[in-house]
Amino acid sequence: MKHEEKRPVPAGVLWTEEGVSFSVAVPKGKSCKLCIYRGNHTKPYRVIQMEEDILYGDIRSSGIQTDIRDGDEYIYEIDGAPYVDPYAHGIRKYMETEQDGTEVECRRAVLCTPDFEWEHDRPLDLPDEDVIAYSLHVRGFTKGQSSRVKYKGTFAGIIEKIPYFQELGINQIQCMPVYEFEDRIRFASNYWGYGEAYCFAPKKRYAKGNPVRELKEMVYSCHKAGIEVVLHLPFFDEMPKQKMIECLRYYRQEYHVDGFIVNPYTVPLEVIQSDDYLKHMKLIVKNEDFQNVMRRFLKGDEGMVESVIWHLKHLSQNDYQYHTITDHTGFTLNDLVSYDGKHNERNGENNHDGPDYNYSWNCGAEGPTRKKGILRLREQQMRNAFFLLLMAQGTPCILAGDEFANSQNGNNNVYCQDNETAWVDWKRAAKEQWLTDYVRKLIQFRKAHKTLHPSTECQGIDLARCGVPDISYHGENAWQVPNEIASRQLGVFYSGAGKGEDDLYIAYNMHWEDHTFALPSPGKGKRWRKIFSTTDREGFLGEESVICQERKAMIEARSVAVFTGETYETTNTKKK
Repeated sequence: MKHEEKRPVPAGVLWTEEGVSFSVAVPKGKSCKLCIYRGNHTKPYRVIQMEEDILYGDIRSSGIQTDIRDGDEYIYEIDGAPYVDPYAHGIRKYMETEQDGTEVECRRAVLCTPDFEWEHDRPLDLPDEDVIAYSLHVRGFTKGQSSRVKYKGTFAGIIEKIPYFQELGINQIQCMPVYEFEDRIRFASNYWGYGEAYCFAPKKRYAKGNPVRELKEMVYSCHKAGIEVVLHLPFFDEMPKQKMIECLRYYRQEYHVDGFIVNPYTVPLEVIQSDDYLKHMKLIVKNEDFQNVMRRFLKGDEGMVESVIWHLKHLSQNDYQYHTITDHTGFTLNDLVSYDGKHNERNGENNHDGPDYNYSWNCGAEGPTRKKGILRLREQQMRNAFFLLLMAQGTPCILAGDEFANSQNGNNNVYCQDNETAWVDWKRAAKEQWLTDYVRKLIQFRKAHKTLHPSTECQGIDLARCGVPDISYHGENAWQVPNEIASRQLGVFYSGAGKGEDDLYIAYNMHWEDHTFALPSPGKGKRWRKIFSTTDREGFLGEESVICQERKAMIEARSVAVFTGETYETTNTKKK
């Protein structure tokens, strides 16, 4: 074999037209051999010595190997000890009996051909302001018996739910870790997938067959439906930064992934942004500022109006953040309005795990109740929460199942609950169809009004020279920002002038008492019409919409209302 044929490639496996090349990092002075297996044989059908070459540092290469098949397995032996390729694209686990009769779990890397017919597929690159994101756990989203999919808990199960995403209005899914992580940590199930992992290998448990092909099929199918796929890659502290970057490149190039959620303390953003291969992709970091502010406003805390004003207009994606009211860490939306405190006893940590500060409110009773007044208030608070999320001008992200009041029974840290506690309960989708319909209509309303999802942040000045700023803030008195610490009311006027859109006025009353708002003038020849209220289960009032003749409106306790400016001429024409 010629020397140049053994030139190392980047660590891992490289498929070429001639064959397959293997490369691995081995400390100087240690012996290394590559063992390749076929079928379920316990003995390798080929063994290759991996020789040192000072020219390539610690990287050793097998050279091009022919007669390698998709599904073959391999493992390295370094000084006689088995070593699984950390760059493996697939992992097989199996049990092996020791000399003393005990069984231990072993692993081999699986060879997976990169062949896949992508046609002309590329990442979608949807404008951030147009994205409606949806955060899910691939296994938990469809694992429950009520999910009504054939391949429960798999990438294929996600494909089966694409029509549901489309109907709801979702155009981006954010998936919790999909790589081959340890299923158990210490004595607990590792449901979320944090910790050490083979980060280049899609998780076998999430596939009905070949996980590499099926993850690609999921991404490809989502793209055809106009849905982006973002992967949560938390990595682990001991993983080298270079390897993290290589992992991001791998999923971007091999799987056409649209973006990533990363921990900036593990892999700094400036390191990712400086990599030429990772330019122009979506990069997201978690931040709880919006979540905490809106939760506190929702439950009626004082002193929140100034922060709410800032978060309602701030384009969060400029800071690599999406807006969330709920996330996998913490309560679901239903639990947020049903529990004052966490109930994590089933986790086995004496309820000491999970966030202590949830800014939740049970609306008068802890957990399940039959009291109709409390149930009505909880429903209204969920409608309020979705409105706060979807009408803010940053990019919103919905937690899977919130749109039909999914519950985790007060558990705000289901990291170890690979069971019905954490799995999405699709039985509630039929029971709470009203909430799903409400969310769908809100998404449609947001998409129909560019003033609610602008590409540039509103300035608060009269850009259209129409006499009113593009956005302005009001209280119970028009043109007076409610700065008092006790205020829980806010009015927001979105001007449609120069944009070809209707004016919108949104009145928030998070107080436990009714309040009358004096509405700002909608302009000559116009009047306000109330078209929406969270006191109504439908949200949008339709034929029940109300004209505000006196430019005053009573906003009921703990509710939000929307008014649109309409001209008299348009109204009169419709009546003829």
